[in-house]
Amino acid sequence: MISLLTGTIRSLTYDRTVIEVGGVGLSVVLTPSTSAQITLGSQQQFFTSLVVREDSLTLYGFLTEEAKGLFELVQTVSGIGPKVAMSIVGAMSPEDLARAISQEEISVIEKVPGIGRKGAQRLILELKGRLSDLSSSQTYKGHQPAWREKLVSGLTSLGFSPKEADGAISDVV
Repeated sequence: MISLLTGTIRSLTYDRTVIEVGGVGLSVVLTPSTSAQITLGSQQQFFTSLVVREDSLTLYGFLTEEAKGLFELVQTVSGIGPKVAMSIVGAMSPEDLARAISQEEISVIEKVPGIGRKGAQRLILELKGRLSDLSSSQTYKGHQPAWREKLVSGLTSLGFSPKEADGAISDVV
C-alpha cells in the first residue's frame, strides 16, 4: 500500500498531478481544490490511498490525513466508489460532512455531485454514529455491528425509511 508520497510536482491539471519521487513519476488523482493549492515545480507531500481495480491501480492524493480518512470511510457505504468519494471530499470538509450526517441534513449532502436523495439517505444511515468529529484530535469509530446493518436492510426492504429503521432499532436496543 502506498500511503505517503513526497516529491516534486512535474505536471499539474485540475484533477491530477504527476509527482516525481526518487526519479519515478507517479500519477495522483486530486480534487480541484487540492490542485489549486499546489504549484508546478514545488516540493509536496500527499497522503495517498491506492485503489486496486481489475484494469487499473489508481493513487488518490490528499493534503491531510483527515481528508484521506474521509475518502476511505465514505467508500464503505454501499454504492459509493472512489469517484463519488472524491466528489464528496472535494465538496465538503470532513467537519461539514460530520455535521450534516449527525443532523441528518439530506439537502446539504445532496448538493455533492454524484449524490442523489437516496445516496444521501444511505450515507447518513450507514455513517451516523461512526463519526462525530473528523478533526485531527479524533479518530473514526468502528463499524456498526453486522446484525444491525442486516436489520436496517431488512426494515428498509419492508418499506421503512432508513431513518425510521435506525430509530426503531435504537428504541429496541
